[in-house]
Amino acid sequence: MNNDFRQSGSENEEQPKEEQSSGLIEKIQQLGQTNVPQLSQDSKIHCLTIVGQIEGHLQLPPQNKTTKYEHLIPQIVAIEQNPKIEGLLVILNTVGGDVEAGLAISEMLASLSKPTVSIVLGGGHSIGVPIAVSCDYSFIAETATMTIHPIRLTGLVIGVPQTFEYLDKMQERVINFVTKNSNITEEYFKELMFAKGNLTRDIGTNVVGKDAVECGLIDSVGGIGPALQKLNELIDLNKKKNEGIVQ
Repeated sequence: MNNDFRQSGSENEEQPKEEQSSGLIEKIQQLGQTNVPQLSQDSKIHCLTIVGQIEGHLQLPPQNKTTKYEHLIPQIVAIEQNPKIEGLLVILNTVGGDVEAGLAISEMLASLSKPTVSIVLGGGHSIGVPIAVSCDYSFIAETATMTIHPIRLTGLVIGVPQTFEYLDKMQERVINFVTKNSNITEEYFKELMFAKGNLTRDIGTNVVGKDAVECGLIDSVGGIGPALQKLNELIDLNKKKNEGIVQ
């Protein structure tokens, strides 16, 4: 009886270990690491990542790293509604993507009532530019780049006047949003957008780190530390404002 009891007890002890082992293997397979750091339940900051290509109305090939806008929109709504979340950190490393999807994300971020800070790591190209400037304060890593270029569908010549007019109006929407939510002037932004000779003889401009700050597109050069520090400052300021301390 005692032996049977010991045997069944050892089996019960081994079962959790097997589950832990399978969970560990799953983490290694999916994430390449054994221990995944978790945000504290008491954390007041939510981190939203926008990486790869922004997928809009058309589904991209499975080998593409994508951020689906239909996944981000409910998250942003939940962030606005959740009283435990006091601030939002948006991390970008994107090549751009669907223009209307990018503008939709940008408009939602800009209309949040909670403090928001964005940081461009690696790249914030094309339609990633409006998303980067949509937050209350923006950072860019010293080595990160941002590509500013006109809206285009393909490399073909546009032969239909209606198509050109549609792209021109969409381009104006992007220009208006960027200039409204940053310190860059419309004239200078258009100059960067239509500049020739950059990007291997293509049209547009590639700004790196401090160049994006000097032209007024991004607020500061910095990484995760300064971005979180600034977000905490904005959260404290927002609290005081809501309490009526700051008019």
